[in-house]
Amino acid sequence: MLTNVPTIVYTIVMDFLSVREFRASSGEIWRKLSRDGKMVITNNGKPTALLLDISNEDLEETLMTLRQVRAMRLLSQMREYAGRRGFLSDEEIETEIRAARAAVQC
Repeated sequence: MLTNVPTIVYTIVMDFLSVREFRASSGEIWRKLSRDGKMVITNNGKPTALLLDISNEDLEETLMTLRQVRAMRLLSQMREYAGRRGFLSDEEIETEIRAARAAVQC
């Protein structure tokens, strides 16, 4: 169960650029991205995109990592939704499974 996993909190220093700034100075942005490795693009003050500096060799690994993170976030959201709707928690499911196995063994 993931609830027992310690949470690591750290701050990432990142440049934030508006869509307008991104369009107006793309050459400078590519140089900064190459140097800093990451940037956030905002639209109306809200983050909307993340730019990452990657190499051809890193592309597949980076995409796989991003897919895994997105899947973990979706799973977490589904668990939260299920909890709000009154569905069984992971612990309750495990308890039911243990009880069913015990009943079969008797």
